[in-house]
Amino acid sequence: MKEILYEKDLTAMKYAILVSKRHDRLVRQIAEDLSISPQKLRKSLIRRMDMILLENLPARYEMGTRESDRDAPLARAMGRALYTRFVPLVDREEMNRIIGEVRARINGGMPQPEAVAAGKRMLGEAIAG
Repeated sequence: MKEILYEKDLTAMKYAILVSKRHDRLVRQIAEDLSISPQKLRKSLIRRMDMILLENLPARYEMGTRESDRDAPLARAMGRALYTRFVPLVDREEMNRIIGEVRARINGGMPQPEAVAAGKRMLGEAIAG
């Protein structure tokens, strides 16, 4: 009996996509933005995304950076549209919860750049978790 492709573990093929030059550059850029290791980000990408989404990741990222200009300033700084819709690393509810925490820190007197950096670290932990 023939083995059916969709029943196979595609981890090795997904990993091969993510370590190609263009994808590796993007993975490192996102990992740095979210303060997590590239290895943890790759593991999350492999777990969350199918082959087609992984193949198109650089194009989706570029489109997401352009389209995020339409988002609210704090949501844009946190990458809400980018990381929930274009490069779906986290669901919208979790992202909105983190943005709420960032907003609370800002309202509590923390400077916005520091609050956003803390929020991105929270986002990175949620993704790597």
